[in-house]
Amino acid sequence: MRRLLSVTALCCLIVAGPWAPAGEKPKAPQPTKDELKVFELTNQERKKKELAPLVLSPALNKLARAHSENMARQEKMDHTLDGKSPFDRMRDAGYRFTKAGENVGAGEEGTKIEAIVQAWMNSEGHKANILNPDYTEIGVGIGRTKDGQLYFTQVFARPQKK
Repeated sequence: MRRLLSVTALCCLIVAGPWAPAGEKPKAPQPTKDELKVFELTNQERKKKELAPLVLSPALNKLARAHSENMARQEKMDHTLDGKSPFDRMRDAGYRFTKAGENVGAGEEGTKIEAIVQAWMNSEGHKANILNPDYTEIGVGIGRTKDGQLYFTQVFARPQKK
């Protein structure tokens, strides 16, 4: 049976002003095996273009996971949920950035991680995020519906210097 894969892009780079941290930050969850696989495959794509590897950020991982889980709860793949854009979510979490972007995707239960990353690489907008030399950090999250539908999020950023 052929697996259907759906991805959409948000190709935004923004320059942001300073924001105050949003209080005490809870610890980020440990990345799952599949989330680590997305991270590794993403850096493999960057290496092919002789780009610096991205650093896995616990703060961005937490944001990516929360967004994927929210997409799964709502069974809706979108960059903006509950009136919040990726940049709103980052600011609300106290993550200070100069540039940021997001890739989201969805797949049926059993969709291979390699297929998700390849689908992103076959899309100009997603590929541009993955290969953006201005990004230095990444967070990866995967959410699942009760029926097994998968939702994927990559959050890319360059943090503001302290």
